[in-house]
Parts: sequence; structure tokens; C-alpha cells
Amino acid sequence: MAKPKDNPNYKVVAENRRARHDYAIEDDLEVGIALQGSEVKSLREGKANIAESYATVEDGELWLVNSYIGPYEQAKTFGHEERRRRKLLAKKKEIARLWDATRRKGMTLVPLVLYFNHKGIAKLKLGIARGRKLHDKRETEAKRDWDRQKQRLLRERG
Repeated sequence: MAKPKDNPNYKVVAENRRARHDYAIEDDLEVGIALQGSEVKSLREGKANIAESYATVEDGELWLVNSYIGPYEQAKTFGHEERRRRKLLAKKKEIARLWDATRRKGMTLVPLVLYFNHKGIAKLKLGIARGRKLHDKRETEAKRDWDRQKQRLLRERG
């Protein structure tokens, strides 16, 4: 998901960096998100947090739970609730696949990035993830460190 060089509409609003450490992301999916007007304005200002949120499938619909979108100051009386459940927009086949993964395989749906795409539409990148144990986290960190050292050695010699 590289940033297009000459596109002013593309903007990352919130990123869940901790998710890649705590979970093994097996697949990801781009979904739309149903927002109110004041929420969109607040997102454009960058007032969002998805670090403590998760997605769930209920009654054939996909929901984002516990995400935070800060209040928009100019929308005093017509504002939005900051931590409300937000509906995620995906095709029925995709929702069925996500439901199957969470129920049968013991996976979870973790939001990775909330951003505006090149058309200026708010999108959420969901990861289908399996939780990592402490020894798995250490193993991945050790592998990452070894790869860094290997690259450093190759640069020095070559």
C-alpha cells in the first residue's frame, strides 16, 4: 500500500502498528466504512485511533467495535458519538469468508490501517490474524535482528 506520489487525496489517518507484533497476519482485506458527516471531517483532521479496536461479524454484517474518532469542533449539536460501532462495507462473499475464518479457524479480525484512498473515500484495511504467543514474538524478533545483521555484514564486505 505505497503512497501515490502525486495524489493529494491519499492520506493515512490511523495505523495499528501493534497489530503486526501481537498477531500473525495471514490475509488482509480492504473494506469501506459507513461514517457520518462530522466523522469524515474529523478523520480529515487526523483525529482517530484504531489501536484498541476489532471487527466482528454479527447477523451477516461486519462491524468495527471500539474505534475512536474524535469530535469535530464545528459540529456542536450535530456531532457524533466517539466510540460508536461502525458498519463496515464488504461483499456478502467476503463477509461469509471472514465469518468462516473467525468461527472455524480461531482467527480474529484486526484493523490495520484507516486511510483515505486515491479517490478520497475512507477505507479500512482489515487483517485476518492469529494471535501470537510470547515465544512466537521472540522468535520473529530474533529472525528480524539476524536479517538486519546479515544485511549489515554483506554491505561491509561487498
